[in-house]
Amino acid sequence: MLFNPNTYDPAHLDDESRRLLRALVAFFEERGKNALVKSYIDRAWYDDFLAFSAKEGLFATFLTPAADGDGDKRWDTARNAALSEILGFYGLDYWYTWQVTVLGLGPVWQSANDVQRQRAAELLDEGHVMAFALSERSHGADIYATDMILTPTADGGFTASGTKYYIGNGNVAGLVSVFGRRADVEGPDGYVFFAADSRHEDYHLIRNVVNKQMYVSTFELRDYPVREQDVLHTGKAAFDAALNTVNIGKFNLCTAAIGICEHAMYEAVTHAHQRVLYGKPVTAFPHVRRELTDAYARLVAMKLFSDRAVDYFRSAGPDDRRYLLFNPMTKMKVTTEGEKVVDLMWDVIAAKGFEADTYFDKAAMDIRGLPKLEGTVHVNLALILKFMPNYLFNPTTEYAPVPTRHDPADDEFLFRQGPARGLGAIRFHDWRTAYDAHATLPNVARFREQADAFCDLLSRHAPTGEQQKDLDFLLAIGHLFALIVYGQLILEKGGVDDHLLDEIFAILVRDFSGYVTELHGKAATTPEQADWALATIRRPVVDEARDAAVWQQVLALAGAYEMRP
Repeated sequence: MLFNPNTYDPAHLDDESRRLLRALVAFFEERGKNALVKSYIDRAWYDDFLAFSAKEGLFATFLTPAADGDGDKRWDTARNAALSEILGFYGLDYWYTWQVTVLGLGPVWQSANDVQRQRAAELLDEGHVMAFALSERSHGADIYATDMILTPTADGGFTASGTKYYIGNGNVAGLVSVFGRRADVEGPDGYVFFAADSRHEDYHLIRNVVNKQMYVSTFELRDYPVREQDVLHTGKAAFDAALNTVNIGKFNLCTAAIGICEHAMYEAVTHAHQRVLYGKPVTAFPHVRRELTDAYARLVAMKLFSDRAVDYFRSAGPDDRRYLLFNPMTKMKVTTEGEKVVDLMWDVIAAKGFEADTYFDKAAMDIRGLPKLEGTVHVNLALILKFMPNYLFNPTTEYAPVPTRHDPADDEFLFRQGPARGLGAIRFHDWRTAYDAHATLPNVARFREQADAFCDLLSRHAPTGEQQKDLDFLLAIGHLFALIVYGQLILEKGGVDDHLLDEIFAILVRDFSGYVTELHGKAATTPEQADWALATIRRPVVDEARDAAVWQQVLALAGAYEMRP
């Protein structure tokens, strides 16, 4: 299940995608671990990686929609996810410059501005990266309160003045998609998205705001000339472009977390198995076996959910927007699971996890950032809750089954998503179908009991009006709902043996019990809800043969991969 550079061959993708991904792996492996670690510690800008990308046409091939490119160029979420995972495997900083380029291109590819679309395609061909300038220091990503002001000029254009903060690639971006508002128009009609160039004399780079190899800039525009042909979106369309870009680009957070955890797991399992304490390898201790098995099962679950979510992105359309639930799930649930995976391994390898010459100490730092790079866990949980009534209680049979999508198609709908509203009206197929198909697995059946009990809670003891205003209370509800969604896509993806799948659901049973215990302790919880919480706690079904079989999968990782020096 885990990505291994020694054996990697994405045969499910087309020949050119396969060639480029294998070339990327070879670049990092030939460069070696010593160079990887040194550049991380020295916070060295990754010129060599960007030069490789430019030479191979990596970003140009993967990030140019078919309508704006030629040959093998297309926007293919399946191969983009594969690339994102590989970059996370070798380091978050390499993933970040790719991720921010994805975001910077979002408003461009959604625009009808052919001048800027052509310019973006040419810049990609030349090896440039892009930037997405939405957030500001005083307001974060609150686009209602932007202080980037565009003043109209006599020639039909504008001059833009203001400061943006936390803008990746802002030091070198050939094209910066900048969000602002007109000085002469109040409200949403005044929003503007425009294209800027970090090399322009009126673009003033201030500094890198993080102590990292990546460059997360703050910059100021001072009377920056915005010509009519630089404008990408105006009014409400600019607002929609901002949110729809996040739908496209922030999905990559999950695959970054997966890649980071995979590399760290090879190091952790290998170290633990080779280290001898009290005459036995560390992996002989029962608590170590439990922690590493838990970490492995959680990591596989992350991959299964994310891989299946790709299919919904690729099959989306105006009448099927289910991906808008699975996107915040990947941003929140998968990335927080990544933190748990690293913490479990860190408890095993202890002091080794701090050593400078390991990948693990970089993973332990970088995995923390992913749940916090887009709106925090709380914002994404609040978003997930919007889908809960229709998902749980109002299924539809209108959708055809969504197949596995590895075909070399252009996911062009992602750039015509339309207005960013109406989330509560989105319908879903019956979530119970996936659970029913695996009802013979003991822990799937036990988790299904908990999911049904959750529906009963919402039907008989629904949150009161006051509770619905209490975000702390609602977040506990959101965690329980998210687990049901998580389990559904894991089951739909499948492809793993029953032992491992049941082990994953043993973890979900424990997690659900943990969240209902938390709900029980909330000050806002009613006595009836508290009684429900206690009655819904379950123990996973214990199976020693299952545990032993999954442990052998974990142990097989020992020595399976070590990065070249």
